[in-house]
Amino acid sequence: MQIHAQTISFPPFVRFFSSRFLPTTPFLLPRFSFNNSHRRKYRAVHVSGWWAKRRNHFSISSQSGFTNGVPDNPHVNKRKIVEHIFLLKANVDITNAEEQDMLDYLYTSQYHMSGILSISLGRLEGENEEKFTHAIFMRFQKKEEIAKFYNSEFYSRILKDHVAPFSYGSVCVDFESEVDDDIIPLFRRGEDFNYGVECILLISGSETVREESIQDALTSLQILISHYSSFIVQATIGTCIDGNKGEYSHAAIIRFPSREDFVFFKESLEFKNMWNLKINPIAKKALMLHYSVDPVGTELM
Repeated sequence: MQIHAQTISFPPFVRFFSSRFLPTTPFLLPRFSFNNSHRRKYRAVHVSGWWAKRRNHFSISSQSGFTNGVPDNPHVNKRKIVEHIFLLKANVDITNAEEQDMLDYLYTSQYHMSGILSISLGRLEGENEEKFTHAIFMRFQKKEEIAKFYNSEFYSRILKDHVAPFSYGSVCVDFESEVDDDIIPLFRRGEDFNYGVECILLISGSETVREESIQDALTSLQILISHYSSFIVQATIGTCIDGNKGEYSHAAIIRFPSREDFVFFKESLEFKNMWNLKINPIAKKALMLHYSVDPVGTELM
């Protein structure tokens, strides 16, 4: 039975802490979405996820009718989306002007091409094993639109004229997920998405590990994200479209409202236990990347 994402809603003062969040579960949610529209104090919070069914002040929805024994909520519609991640290795001697020019052309491509619902990009902070220096995140509504995107002459010229001269390698990752069928979570617009930290998780499952172990590890990641819902604006997780053919098999995008929230999540004992005990044993390789997101200025190319 195919399992889809669900939705829960609860007050903003609720924060989840648990030292026992790693149950062994026999299933994997292939498309998981989590949206928390952070508002100021005393305003309602909306969260898309699938955890906390023990609570009695939320509603749960899934497209399959029943998920994990919980009935569907017909009042919450979901929209399927495709998340696109473009990781770049910039030249060591790239200048600030060249970097800015490259990022400007990549960012403003959304105004010259159809199908891009949302975009964020930035210079990656900290070191990573693969030596990636920059990341670009784009959201598309359909797989057909991302196929057109890859074949676009306009985007190909941007890569050829404004990216390739200043870089020596790149990797693209695409995965399907779903979000609430509403303007703010779908287009990632508004105050909540103007700033914060974009976190990218990439996992390449080992061929020698049983599928049940991989599913259990990813479910543990989903549960952890749900536990820290009040520190997260939105999260999507899914299986990469290329599957075993690509460099990575699973990916997740998590938007944190601030650097403090990201550090709190990353440095938590729960995350470290999940990563060391669940992700590392099943992964051929795994990456956690992040970059800052700042409000976009009014001057565009």
